[in-house]
Amino acid sequence: MDNKFDRAASVLFLAVGLAFSIGSKKLSATAYGSSVGPDIFPFSLGVLLILLSIRLFYETFKRKSSGDKKEKLHYKPFLIIFAATIIYALTLEKVGYVITTFVFLFVCFQVMERSKWVASLIISAIFSYGVYFMFVEVLKGTLPGWPVWF
Repeated sequence: MDNKFDRAASVLFLAVGLAFSIGSKKLSATAYGSSVGPDIFPFSLGVLLILLSIRLFYETFKRKSSGDKKEKLHYKPFLIIFAATIIYALTLEKVGYVITTFVFLFVCFQVMERSKWVASLIISAIFSYGVYFMFVEVLKGTLPGWPVWF
């Protein structure tokens, strides 16, 4: 992969991480009756993105340039995941978090590696329900649950 592209991406992700971290401080610090406020998750994501972008930037200097080798771009997987993301965002409220996240993760896993569909099913189910349970039941947050018709 091209080191220039990786460096530029790391700087872009650093800026996005900073924006997340700074923007999260404008949210209220805590919600009524909860020790976890709405600012914790975006701030944590911002810090994680900053750390990962710094690591990527550092690794571009450690790695030797690949020279004139051009890597084939994979448009089809990108377009499938992009379309799945748009459909996920449009259907999240109507279908609910657990079902849409499960389908979205399953599609993305299958685009990346088709042969392991059983593992994709299991991981998608555990992750989508696990995150829902942790956020709604343990942290007392709100997510679009199950659809009315279910």
